[in-house]
Amino acid sequence: MCPAGLSSGLGPMKKRSIAALSAALVAAPLLAAGAPGQPAAAAEAGAGHPSAPAAPGFVRGVDLDTVTIPELQARMKRGSLTSSELTLAYLQRIRTVDPKINAVLRTSPTALAQAVASDIRHRLGKSLGPLDGIPVLLKDNVDTRDMPTTAGSLALAGKAPSKDAELVRRLRAAGAVVLGKANMSEWANFRAVKPTSGWSAVGGQTLNPYVLDRNPCGSSSGSAAALAASLAQVTIGTETDGSIVCPAGMNGVVGHKPSLGLVSQSGVVPISAEQDTAGPMARNVVDTALTLSVIGGSDSRTSAGLADAGLRPGSLRGKRIGLWRLPTLGAGVDELMTRTAARLRAAGAQVVEVTPPYQDRLAELEFPALLSEFHRDIDAYLATRNGPRDLAGLIEFNRSHPAERSCFAGQELFEMALAAPPTTDPGYLAVRAELKDLSRRSIDETMAAHDLDAIASPSNPPAWTTDCARGDNDVIPSSTPAAVAGYPSLSVPAGFVGELPVGLLLMAGDRQDAALLSLGGAVERKLDAWRAPRYLPTVPPATTG
Repeated sequence: MCPAGLSSGLGPMKKRSIAALSAALVAAPLLAAGAPGQPAAAAEAGAGHPSAPAAPGFVRGVDLDTVTIPELQARMKRGSLTSSELTLAYLQRIRTVDPKINAVLRTSPTALAQAVASDIRHRLGKSLGPLDGIPVLLKDNVDTRDMPTTAGSLALAGKAPSKDAELVRRLRAAGAVVLGKANMSEWANFRAVKPTSGWSAVGGQTLNPYVLDRNPCGSSSGSAAALAASLAQVTIGTETDGSIVCPAGMNGVVGHKPSLGLVSQSGVVPISAEQDTAGPMARNVVDTALTLSVIGGSDSRTSAGLADAGLRPGSLRGKRIGLWRLPTLGAGVDELMTRTAARLRAAGAQVVEVTPPYQDRLAELEFPALLSEFHRDIDAYLATRNGPRDLAGLIEFNRSHPAERSCFAGQELFEMALAAPPTTDPGYLAVRAELKDLSRRSIDETMAAHDLDAIASPSNPPAWTTDCARGDNDVIPSSTPAAVAGYPSLSVPAGFVGELPVGLLLMAGDRQDAALLSLGGAVERKLDAWRAPRYLPTVPPATTG
């Protein structure tokens, strides 16, 4: 009898395939304390103290912190590593390391079966591509038919969705191991005026692996923190404005917000169809690009171009980069940007300082437009799920469930969205049209005026302390132009302010994802800024700039 999820269309199994299957199934009981499908927080009784021992970061001599997907695939091809071994190693790290940071909500009940199926394909020479056998964690607002999808809310914590999101279907078709779900900021930080990033009623608070009392930023907080702790090879995040690139920067990893529409939003809990996109996150640009080539679009030429961008990072020589410094993010960040610009110049790039126009007007208009769009789009999504059927029902659910108010109490954004003009209203339509025009002009005009290949800025300030009573301290304007325009952006590690990571955000024009990833790979190689987290309990405020 084949385990669930194991393909039956591969023909007769060779003895070595049966042996691989048997080995994986025998190994499964080793995960009894943290078996796939169980809540990750319950994986180890009594775990959760910062001094909990770390799981080994190696499997078959492979350093999970630094290995890339091409290196993993080369090992799988020659038989020196199996997906089952890799998946077991990540499940063991989740069981042992995640209690320190609370980034993983649950692991998939079919993770090992998926890995075994990949091992058989590799042994038969029928690999499905670069993600075959690679463990991937999904943000918990991406629908999966075999696991709950909650957006962090108890209102959706019951029955799983009826089908996978389109991007999950693509991952499965490419042979990826859907490892589990990552915690997130509840409702993608679109519930309260002063939310606390990384907190949800379903998952509790995710911590920053670098300094545990600091915040992981943005609603894709669990996806980024899990990567920093090497709990998966790649993760999927989502962004409306900043929720991929800020957590990527604040957790020292890579995050790509694709051009709007490149990745299907079907089956992803929405805020706004005009800005929402899912995107890949990884510890390096090559893995980010390869993942985007799988989840992004159906055009094979687009997929090939994205994969090639990751495998062949460009040169910085002759590139023109506009640096938007944003000194309001602090002296430490500004000093880091000065050093970053010097290093890029040393590699042959020309760096000029720029200030994209129209930012005050974008900040004024974006929020009212999102309120109207959220009401429309969340009502449409809730109609597909068990639980509250619309936004009004969701508001009543939160009022009647005290656990939903155990960190921040408010749901002011829900209430404002309920009262917002409909998306058929002429006033709303004028606002969204102006937003689209000004956001695109802010990037297009800046790039044209200085003949730029990209605009660069800080992705984030040093992580602030997590405080439910205060909420986030997250006025970070760098993500807004690309987010509102629907243009691509990419955060790569730039360095540290004290012990806290800061990312460099790169932006370019519409559908320039492949060129941006190629440039990002060159920037990543020159800056060489990644380092593993140390899970420090705290640091003095004076050391964070």
